[in-house]
Amino acid sequence: MTPAVDRPAAIRKALRDLVAARGFHGASMGAVAKEAGVATGTAYVHYESKEELVYATYLELKAQLGAAVLADFDPSAGPKEAWRHILTRAYEHLSEEPERARFLSQLEESPYYEEAHSRLMASGDPLVEAAGAEDFAKLLVPLPAEVIYALSFGVAVRLIAAGVSLKPEEVDLLVDATWRAVTKPA
Repeated sequence: MTPAVDRPAAIRKALRDLVAARGFHGASMGAVAKEAGVATGTAYVHYESKEELVYATYLELKAQLGAAVLADFDPSAGPKEAWRHILTRAYEHLSEEPERARFLSQLEESPYYEEAHSRLMASGDPLVEAAGAEDFAKLLVPLPAEVIYALSFGVAVRLIAAGVSLKPEEVDLLVDATWRAVTKPA
């Protein structure tokens, strides 16, 4: 007996892959359904619109990223060590399947981003919570969260999305550079 196909997961992966390769305009519901190996009507059974599919895909991707990053996270680590762990693991996770970074990069520049981000914040983002710890938050430069993201995770996402592959020692240098960019001078 063959295992049942998780159609909603196949549809989300198809959207992620198509957006990563072609952008949102190249990822119609029909194209997504075809890529997922389902009928277009089946895609609409699981997601009432392309927008709902985009949001579900984004939330899934961010949940997977959070789980990968925080799997062996030591909450008692100091802020700089926690930063190193979080950013390094995020880079490693996104590098395993660069289309995740390309999807995020596309989404961040799209009209979908504001609503997707609002839904993420409403559901709770474990990475934001880890970075919002009081001992860490007091070290950050007083800039909007979007700027802190752009100077840290955003750098990693864009490098991976662009196909730039860093050696481990270069990832360490990237982590140090982003730390300096987002924290107050000592």
